[in-house]
Amino acid sequence: MSILLMNPQNGEILAMVNVPEFNLNDPFTLTEEFLAVNAEKQPAADAKDPEKKQELLNQMWRNRCINDTYEPGSTFKIITSSACLEAGVVKLDDTFQCPGYRMVEDRKIRCHKVGGHGTETFVQGVQNSCNPVFIDIGLRLGVDKFCEYFKQFGLLDLTGVDLPGEAGTIMHKKENIGAVELATMSFGQSFQITPVQMATTVSSLINGGVRVTPHFGMGIVDREGEKLEPFSYPERKGVVSKETSATMRTILESVVAEGSGKNAYIEGYRIGGKTATSQTLPRSANKYISSFIGFAPADNPQILGMAVIHDPQGIYYGGTIAAPVIRDIFDNILPYMGIERGPVSETKEEE
Repeated sequence: MSILLMNPQNGEILAMVNVPEFNLNDPFTLTEEFLAVNAEKQPAADAKDPEKKQELLNQMWRNRCINDTYEPGSTFKIITSSACLEAGVVKLDDTFQCPGYRMVEDRKIRCHKVGGHGTETFVQGVQNSCNPVFIDIGLRLGVDKFCEYFKQFGLLDLTGVDLPGEAGTIMHKKENIGAVELATMSFGQSFQITPVQMATTVSSLINGGVRVTPHFGMGIVDREGEKLEPFSYPERKGVVSKETSATMRTILESVVAEGSGKNAYIEGYRIGGKTATSQTLPRSANKYISSFIGFAPADNPQILGMAVIHDPQGIYYGGTIAAPVIRDIFDNILPYMGIERGPVSETKEEE
């Protein structure tokens, strides 16, 4: 599991953790937890071989939030939605039909709901995390515009996070993107990005359209703790319009209030977010990555949290196992940050 918390307004990384962890005071000792998790790939006996032990240590030391890429799955629908709204190819009340799949050329691309969602608006499609809706709007956007926004949002660049070894995005060449590739990319599959890239890009789409630089360092202080030199980091405005950003905040709040992200709901707080469940390669292995990205307060985000769970056992849906992780974290840190609970809605009180 990897968890990342950041301030979406300025890119300050407040927390970052990867499990299994290792002891920073004893970094050359392979932990029992790490060996247990990797037992299938590399037996514990490998730790006795110096070369294989070094390989294992390198794996244990990796920061999955920064060093590793993954297929983001449905959390990427935040990005597709923003691009399509910005380009004007979809409206909130546009209607779609979901029979449980969409035929794209000769490929049958399925929705997670086998029987389909039936008739739904665009907003309901986001709430339901409906793949056919995103296939449709992705095809409306087209390859040229999709690639244009992918670049405009900063997804082809490194984030510039102030830790070493950041991995770059793994993306199709534009000339190799056909209808099928565009369809699957629209709901977050067939390319890879890092978790820190995902968190940074979503931050820019909910903070009014400012691309921030994720960072740990805030400045240089003296022995007494007096700040001598504050650090500054690049920002880029105009990633999306303020109107599109405000619309996305509203839609994503409805995902938590009414849709697939309801397990992230906290009484008295306005939470926005999006779930994801993506299948890893090879697809035949039936292994998954479950994730959730959320932010609060929904109308003026001060904290963004992301949980990525690799190869969950048993239930593997992001809304079921990843959303509650962020909910529990937010429930603890929002009061600490001085963000007060608001009144509980009548609907929730009745429930």
